[in-house]
Amino acid sequence: MPVDKSYLQTSPGEDEVIVFRNLEKGFGQKKVLDDLSMTVRKGTSAVVMGGSGVGKSVLIRHLVKLLEPDAGEVWLNGERVDLLTGRALDRSRLSVGFLFQGGALFDSMTVYDNMSFVLERHTDMNLAERNARIGETLEWVNLSGLDDRFPEELSGGQKRRIGLARAIVLQPEVMLYDEPTAGLDPVTARVVSDLIVRLRDERHITSITITHDLLCAGIVANEAYFLHEGRFVAEGTMDDLRNSTHPVVQRFFGVRDAA
Repeated sequence: MPVDKSYLQTSPGEDEVIVFRNLEKGFGQKKVLDDLSMTVRKGTSAVVMGGSGVGKSVLIRHLVKLLEPDAGEVWLNGERVDLLTGRALDRSRLSVGFLFQGGALFDSMTVYDNMSFVLERHTDMNLAERNARIGETLEWVNLSGLDDRFPEELSGGQKRRIGLARAIVLQPEVMLYDEPTAGLDPVTARVVSDLIVRLRDERHITSITITHDLLCAGIVANEAYFLHEGRFVAEGTMDDLRNSTHPVVQRFFGVRDAA
């Protein structure tokens, strides 16, 4: 008997900001995502965990159509992202902020120019408006006064926070964080994690965080997912993941005597 997938093409609920439905993606003979589904509601901070190379970053790249699924659907704010093209796709992408692992700042530009470049390219703001937005955003990440610094003059933690400031300067509705605390010491990792929580609580930003960092995940996650062999083998709260009986999840969390 064929599987009933009549619910496909049905628009998500109003508060269902991010929806992956029966997503499949492979590269050559390797299937990376296998009939995977996930829903993130408005104002929720979701965390996706799992071993290296299991497809966590592949998943979130579908949300801005950097990758296209082999099958399934990708929804963002009620629109099928995997079907969008041209200006509609550009508009959708501008609603999403992306914090990369290293911050991905332009080395030849100052902090100010890194942020002003985004505003000049994607808004009609005049100089005074851009300056106000940049100042406000740098103050929000507690890095006021670093406007004229180049990335090489910043610490690792400062680069990450400037990367976050650049990601939110357009005031996105959704944030994607790809290993936001990788390579940072525990104190700085907590600072970055606390900023992610503030974005959720103060600006009601919906987000997905890809991380191996249990400290970060424990701070930011409203809900958590563990990806293995293309599917979520555990999901719920962080406590649900810690208490999972799946051997791979147990090993990840360091549970003794995990098979």
